[in-house]
Amino acid sequence: MTDPLTQDPPETEEAQAATKQAVFNAAERLFALHGFQNVSVRDITAEAGVNLASVNYHFGSKDALLFEIFRRRTSELNRERARMLHEAGARHGGKPPVRDILEAYFAPPLRWGSPDHDRRISVQFIIRARSEGNAEMREVLRNDVSHLERFANALMAARPDLPKEDVYWRLHFVLGMVHNNRFAEFDRLHHLSGGITREGDVDALLKRMLDFAEAGFSA
Repeated sequence: MTDPLTQDPPETEEAQAATKQAVFNAAERLFALHGFQNVSVRDITAEAGVNLASVNYHFGSKDALLFEIFRRRTSELNRERARMLHEAGARHGGKPPVRDILEAYFAPPLRWGSPDHDRRISVQFIIRARSEGNAEMREVLRNDVSHLERFANALMAARPDLPKEDVYWRLHFVLGMVHNNRFAEFDRLHHLSGGITREGDVDALLKRMLDFAEAGFSA
């Protein structure tokens, strides 16, 4: 019979919260660097320095942990975009110009993805989710467009002369720029250009993207 006096005391709420966050951070990093299928629950708990049962205890399963990271990081990213769009509206009497709308969409993930930004791992995780995500993530990526509606509406207000169909298509092309403009892919462009396109300056890269995307809404 186990002597209750020799058992480890139960974790305090504060310790449980710290364990949960350690698991979250370790999983995000490992998934981002190595892929969803190549990381086990044992890998996560070893990286976090916690008990093997911690993933199931705090999140329910590996898949549930994956989705929680995805949900939290995409929500944070889209809140930052919404804040920038709101600030652009405030500067322009509720009707921001196309360039400001596009900047609100481009800037947060671009800055997060900068090699020296503390959110770079989060962007890498989100990129992985687009190609390796589980069924729950794919469902959200296909059908949850609530964060895009505010940008579509703002662009329609900025360009009321354009047919709505054209605005949606042009926004779609803009989304492709975001998904394919990642610092990890610049080496290929560097080789293609013979070395003249290496870009390490986020603000300079953002300007290039905005110049190009704004022109797409000017015709």
